[in-house]
Parts: sequence; C-alpha cells; structure tokens
Amino acid sequence: QVQLVESGGGLVQAGGSLRLSCAASGRTFSSYTTAWFRQAPGKEREAVAAISWTGGTTNYADSVKGRFTISRDNAANTVYLQMNSLKPEDTAVYYCAGDLGPPVLTVNGYMYWGQGTQVTVSS
Repeated sequence: QVQLVESGGGLVQAGGSLRLSCAASGRTFSSYTTAWFRQAPGKEREAVAAISWTGGTTNYADSVKGRFTISRDNAANTVYLQMNSLKPEDTAVYYCAGDLGPPVLTVNGYMYWGQGTQVTVSS
C-alpha cells in the first residue's frame, strides 16, 4: 500500500513558476513508477508527466514539453514537478499517481492516487 500527498500548489501569474511535491509513504516507494496528472473543471483527467522508478525514463505530454520537468528523490520518497512558463490553460487540480508498471501517460496505468493540489494561473 502506498499513500501519496501532493503539495506546492497555489496562485501564480502567467509566465511564473511553481514546484509541486508528491510525498509518499509505505514500503518500497522507490520501486514505483510515478506520474503527475491534472484535471480542469469540466474536463477529463489528463497526463502531464511520468517517471520510472530509477528516474532514468521520463515521459511528457506534448502540452508541457520544454516547460515542465519531473524528477524524484527516492531517499526522500518524493517526486517533484517543476513547472515553468506557466499559462492560464495549466490551471487545474494536479494529482500524483503511482504504480509498479511502466511510466505510461494513461489514467488506467496507475493504481494509487493522491488527493490533488490546486494550481491556478492568472492571465
């Protein structure tokens, strides 16, 4: 069993930056692929980025490539999402997710989910 808790969300102006954190508890988190998803009001949950348990493989949605960076610190049981050059369309609740499978960008690829953290980008 893995528990995931997101933090770091908030209100930022367009062009600004935020860093989200996903703190994990439970055994063997370092063995889990971890991903970030987001869901805007009235829209489906969509993948943002994923990282393998070693950190050696990362995948990004086209909409965030070059702006967002996913990373992990297994010693600290934490995964990060550095978000730069934020746009109003990045406004959403951001969720952390974990699974033992590969770093895919699909919702059904993940068993464990956090409660989410709100990111609001003003224009």
